[in-house]
Parts: sequence; C-alpha cells; structure tokens
Amino acid sequence: MNNHLSLRSGNPALQSDTFRKHLSGITTGTMTIEGTVHKTGFALLLLMVSASVTWANPNMIALVIPALIAGVILALITIFKPTAGYITVPLYAVAEGLALGAISWIFEAKYPGIVVQAVFLTFGTLASLLLAYMSGLIKATENFKLGVVAATGGIAVLYLISWIMSFFGSGISVIHSSSTYGILFSGFVVVIAALNLVLDFDFIEEGAEMGAPKYMEWYGAFGLLVTLIWLYLEILRLLVKLQDRR
Repeated sequence: MNNHLSLRSGNPALQSDTFRKHLSGITTGTMTIEGTVHKTGFALLLLMVSASVTWANPNMIALVIPALIAGVILALITIFKPTAGYITVPLYAVAEGLALGAISWIFEAKYPGIVVQAVFLTFGTLASLLLAYMSGLIKATENFKLGVVAATGGIAVLYLISWIMSFFGSGISVIHSSSTYGILFSGFVVVIAALNLVLDFDFIEEGAEMGAPKYMEWYGAFGLLVTLIWLYLEILRLLVKLQDRR
C-alpha cells in the first residue's frame, strides 16, 4: 500500500489526493474495480449512443459548441463535487458524445473510413494496455508516473500557447502540420495519451484498495472517459496527417 501513497496521474481529473480526501464518513459502501468497470461501460454506451445521433443527423452539427461547453461545465462539477457523479458523469458522456459524433462526421466526410480506424485503434489501445497492466508487463512506477505527467503537462502548455497565438493569426505549426515533424509530434502525443490510461488504471486500483466511497466509482469512470476521448481525438488527428501525406 505504501507504494501507492505518492500516486500521481497525468489526468487532471485524477490527482494524487483525490481518493484520500473522500475516505472519511463512508456510509454507502466502498469503491470496487468491478463497480468502476460497470460504470465506465455504461458511460461509454451513453457516449456512443449520443454520438450516433449527431453522426446520423449532420444537420445537428451546430450542437458541437453547446455540447462542448456543457461537457466542460459538467466536468468541472464532477471534479469539485464527486458525490454528484451519478448524475454529472452520464450527462457528461451524452454531451461529449453529441460533440464527438458531429466532429467525427466532419472528418469522415473529408476522409472516408477514418473514423472506423480511429475507433478501433482507440479501443484496441485500451484493451492492449489494460491487458499489459493486469499482466504486470507495464508497471506504474514513480519514474513512469513522473515522466507521463511531465509530458502531459508539456503538451497541455504547448496546446494552450498555440491556442492563444491563434488569436493573433499565428500558432505552433508542428501541431497542425502534416510534415514529418508534425506526424512525429502527433505520434508522440498519442503515445502519451495512451500511457495516461495506465496511470488511470493504477489510480482506480488504489481507490479500491484504500476503500474509497462508492460514489468514487463514477469519478474513476469519468477519469477514464476523459482520457479515452483525448486519445480518440489525437488518433484522429494523426490519421488525418498521415492521409494528407499521401
């Protein structure tokens, strides 16, 4: 257990003291890995169903911005009030699904077949890393966690700077470029996003071992959902760059 006490996660929703500060006053059962898996599956199902709505109705593309804003608000509520997760996480999944369905349709219209590839690569990565984690092939050591967290933070800062620069008609070209460096950068981001899944697995395992309250299962599911959405979008971006090079 001592090995878990300094746990870090690159996911901003899953920080080192998240479970610990919710340990007092548990009266409704404790968190389990199985329960978190079920809630994650339910959230993913909601996301896919809502995504299919905007995917099948291109006239609903205008929902992208409102859905993304709603997703941010629901994410913040979940982070600051985890006890509301049983409400906010399903709603977050629906909001993000509506946005992802529309975004995916836009990319599919320009690059036929790209969405199927991105979906299979995302879930294939999830399954592979989960298997590697469970078998002990990949271990979330302290150095591993520090490296992933540092890389994730660096990527976030780079994206933020590029976003700010875009208001002045500029930006960091490597982020959007289909050049060799642009593809290598996107490949690196995909790897870091994928490795965040390992940290999320480890974090959820810690919550179960520490006996976190039952409602934290929704929080664990939320953290995984955030990482999976990021991973899917980064894989989509990488596939677009690869196709543009053809």
